Amino acid sequence: MDRGEALARVRTARVGRLATVTPQGRPHVVPFVFALVERGSAVCAYWAVDRKPKRTTDLARIRNLERTPAAEFVVDAYEEDWTALWWIRCSGPSRVVADDAERAEALEALRAKYPRYRLEPPVGPVVAIDVETVTGWAADDRRPGPSPGDGAPGR
Repeated sequence: MDRGEALARVRTARVGRLATVTPQGRPHVVPFVFALVERGSAVCAYWAVDRKPKRTTDLARIRNLERTPAAEFVVDAYEEDWTALWWIRCSGPSRVVADDAERAEALEALRAKYPRYRLEPPVGPVVAIDVETVTGWAADDRRPGPSPGDGAPGR
């Protein structure tokens, strides 16, 4: 699967699984909602601390990213018809957004994708993942070899 097709699938995915690294070096994986913003060839995935029920607003995933900014997330589709299976993995450094203009752009992208955010805009931190690597696989993808444009295996 090429980078363009992979990003198209990521763009429309409703939920992903975000992995961060704990202080002990262990993976910490949580479901999350996000929006992609593309500026030329640069791709950024944004997510925000929203009003969904949580035990605390001091989220481990943000503390993890502040210590170790490496982040990776996966979106996928499962079907009983295994010829329809696919997954995409995106990775890159992350950061809490400090710039007001970037925060506004990220929140607008999230509101455009998720109707609930129009009713209840996120009030917590906004996090950016500067996507550097995109890899993926689809059962119906018969092309062998690397995905163009990212130097990583296509499967």
